[in-house]
Amino acid sequence: MRLFHKMVAVGLFAAIVVVSGIFIFEKFNTPLDRSSPVQIIDIPPGMAFTHVSHLLHQKKLIGPEWFFQILGRVQQVDRKIIPGEYELHAGMKLTEMLRTLVDGEVYEHSVTIPEGYNVVQIAEVLDHKGLADKQEILRLNQDAEFLETLHINAPTLEGYMFPDTYRFARHLPPEFIVRTFVSRFHDMVTPELKSQAKTMGMTLKEVITLASVIEKETGLAKERALVSGVFHNRLRRNIRLQSDPTVIYALASFDGNIRKADLSVNSPYNTYKVRGLPPGPIANPGLAAIKAALYPTPSNFVYFVSRNDGSHKFSATLAEHNKAVDKYQRRLRSKRSS
Repeated sequence: MRLFHKMVAVGLFAAIVVVSGIFIFEKFNTPLDRSSPVQIIDIPPGMAFTHVSHLLHQKKLIGPEWFFQILGRVQQVDRKIIPGEYELHAGMKLTEMLRTLVDGEVYEHSVTIPEGYNVVQIAEVLDHKGLADKQEILRLNQDAEFLETLHINAPTLEGYMFPDTYRFARHLPPEFIVRTFVSRFHDMVTPELKSQAKTMGMTLKEVITLASVIEKETGLAKERALVSGVFHNRLRRNIRLQSDPTVIYALASFDGNIRKADLSVNSPYNTYKVRGLPPGPIANPGLAAIKAALYPTPSNFVYFVSRNDGSHKFSATLAEHNKAVDKYQRRLRSKRSS
């Protein structure tokens, strides 16, 4: 009989413990505030689980820290938190919040790389967004071993960081971000485009170099193939490209105004002095510019000048070109000086 009573007592105690455990679990696992706004919480690499729970408590996302810590240890995930930024709110159950942190459902930042940006500008965008250190991107830009792993046959990343809109989480290695840009480049430059380059007798590097110059010369979609045709005609006739953007790329600094002295700068990128293409891309061209380089509009044009409205006047002879320069450029300078 005593044994029976002991068994009943033990069973009753166990039931009380289980019921109490369920009650405590449900009590502390209940969301604090279902109407609370979403917060972006940053969990940096190496943050201890106790510090994570303290941070969440400080942000009023969870109740007692000790319960969150016990929950993490019981589920054996206290050492499995993925660093990054998370969209969390006090309307989440602790189990849901913990699963989010363990599964690495991180918040991703949208970043747009405009067509025609060079490597320095891209590095500045990433730095401004807090996604990568500018100097680290510039270091990778000239890391020969790293470039080799990206299958880039060039001394720098210039031209191969494909402009597009991307989404990146915080705390990603800069190498991952650069690989993503270059991977997109390899995806966009299809076998068909590479085949067209061979048909034209151009290497991929030459195509991207020319595309980068086209990208910087005009922002009008309807003009890209025309500009490409002009450059192809000049290359075929061994006429210097005389492209201002290549000169600007060669300058140590540029204030927005290109001067006569700038056109005499000694640089392989100065196409006013050097014949042929510059030694490499001067920016990162988009797909439209790459296609324009490969599929130029046939014409007799070998000159073009800005109309100062975003478009250009194309000419086949120097006499026609000089008239256009006089109309659109010299008169504009006269107006500015008057």
